[in-house]
Amino acid sequence: MATAELIVSRIRELCQERGLTPNGLSYVSGVSQSTIKSILNGESRNPGVVTMKKLCDGFGITLREFFSTEEFDKSEQEIC
Repeated sequence: MATAELIVSRIRELCQERGLTPNGLSYVSGVSQSTIKSILNGESRNPGVVTMKKLCDGFGITLREFFSTEEFDKSEQEIC
């Protein structure tokens, strides 16, 4: 799975765990609804670090926690 797809999957997973809609995530993170929609629809294939940090803040996690999953670890091994 491509990194962009992993990011979308992780955002959806965290939203579900926290009972957040994309609009709710926009509210708690300060990231515009259009940016979140663009990420989730695959239109933005490489969200910037600042955007990712804001999303993580909204979820109440660190960037390290966001990317610390088995799926991202496997993806890293495939790239090397």
